[in-house]
Amino acid sequence: MPHAPIPWPSLPYPAWADTVATLQLWTQIVGKIRLARTPWLNHSWHVALYVTVRGLTTSPIPDGARSFQFDFDFIDHVLWLRTSDGHFRQLMLKPMAVAEFYADVMIALKELGLDTKITTMPCEIADCMPFDQDTLHASYDADAVHRFWQVLLRTHAVFAHFRTAFLGKNSPVHFFWGSFDLAVTRFSGRKAPRHPGGVPHLPDAVAQEAYSHEVSSAGFWPGGGAIDYPAFYSYAYPTPEGFAAATVKPKQAFYAKELGEFILPYDVVRNARDPDAALMEFLQSTYAAAADLAKWDRKALECELGEAGKVRVV
Repeated sequence: MPHAPIPWPSLPYPAWADTVATLQLWTQIVGKIRLARTPWLNHSWHVALYVTVRGLTTSPIPDGARSFQFDFDFIDHVLWLRTSDGHFRQLMLKPMAVAEFYADVMIALKELGLDTKITTMPCEIADCMPFDQDTLHASYDADAVHRFWQVLLRTHAVFAHFRTAFLGKNSPVHFFWGSFDLAVTRFSGRKAPRHPGGVPHLPDAVAQEAYSHEVSSAGFWPGGGAIDYPAFYSYAYPTPEGFAAATVKPKQAFYAKELGEFILPYDVVRNARDPDAALMEFLQSTYAAAADLAKWDRKALECELGEAGKVRVV
């Protein structure tokens, strides 16, 4: 039977850190297949995954007259590969090495006539090895993955609502497998200084294209590195003068100098009287700080938050 939904479940990072590392690499394998098959879209939006009512999806990937799609099902813990002509393969999600997962995915593609070559070195991970050689990462805590997906699902709802208040260029709410985070980004419409690059195992040209224009970006990631707990973040590129000293909400949010962004611990939101409102407060206040300090044309770019069934007044 499916688990009863818990909108904001507990998700302590140390308890499933090994699974996070493994799952990120699995999503990179699937994401790189989408990358290899999909025309480039601004800011690498063509590579992202999307939250579904069961997990994460690539959405349809073109293959001539047909299409195919990968779906991570975090309820039944299955990776589905389906084609538009009715064929499918499935891979059970369980403890297994990245090398085994990679081999099984490649076999499934070949059996469906979808042979696809990808670069086997992971992206945006400093210390890593090619997928087909990685027998180190082999963890899968199904309960933790299920709770992670529930966090993504609830976060997606708040991010999507936040997105409705912006008239300018505005990204979808999407999941980046490189950095392993759910993100939404607003653009001022102005070009940004050339990004210096330097992201591990990511061509500088990709980072420079991603940050070709001014942004205010927010997201959620499960933890790791400098922040050893799940957290929401918000940053601006380029960082306007005075951003680090800006007053943002809720009061537990803080500026992490080593990351160059504002951080709101996930547990602050989870334990708030109104978690959705607390997260929205963080999104609104950090965006306002970035937009005001960078002198965005907020009057032209913004509108009221959207309401279900109600046409926006113009």
